[in-house]
Amino acid sequence: MGEMKEWTQLKGENAWTMFKVIAEFVDGFEKLNQLDPCISIFGSARTKPGSKYYELAVNMAKRMTEEGFGVITGGGPGIMEAANKGAYENKGLSVGLNIDLPFEQHHNAYIDSDKNIDHRYFFVRKVMFVKYAQAFIVMPGGFGTLDELFEVLTLIQTNKITRVPVVLVGSDFWDGLKDWIVSTMLEKEGNISTKDLDLIPIVDEIDDVVKIINEFYGDETSNNELSPNYNF
Repeated sequence: MGEMKEWTQLKGENAWTMFKVIAEFVDGFEKLNQLDPCISIFGSARTKPGSKYYELAVNMAKRMTEEGFGVITGGGPGIMEAANKGAYENKGLSVGLNIDLPFEQHHNAYIDSDKNIDHRYFFVRKVMFVKYAQAFIVMPGGFGTLDELFEVLTLIQTNKITRVPVVLVGSDFWDGLKDWIVSTMLEKEGNISTKDLDLIPIVDEIDDVVKIINEFYGDETSNNELSPNYNF
């Protein structure tokens, strides 16, 4: 009887979880629907201020605001903080989609006060990224960065979302991964097609990132629109 009572309680908790998930979606949609076009910048939470990629992320975000975009990050330290800092200091839109991680993540100080959105669930947070970012700039990171990168690539590859630019920044970091993708996934196993490689350009310079994004949206024959991803 005790086990049955516990099982019944768990089922009740599962029902409340559903409502908490829905509430988190509603809150995110209501806030992010009001935004102008934004670029998402991913990267490690462990990258230190003053390091190469931290400072590159600051300058990358500044440039994005000069190009008319806001910046969305995961809201935490490291590359996320750097990107929010660049947008904030350049008086651009600075959005943070923070996630509750015990002993690890807290939101950084460079998010607009009304654009700091806390998340309990990773999957809800990723929906917000995918739906409201008009491009993804992916800087060196760990498992979380790779998770976000391959989630986006999978959704684009399978036509579950409208294609948007995905740009990997830092050839020293990313070239080894792309070499493995080509030699093993493509050539040895045949698990992807050659055209899938077009989804992951690797660059080192901010101007190259800007060129890829502007050409994607500036090509009148492509019909690419700066809007939330309505297919998602």
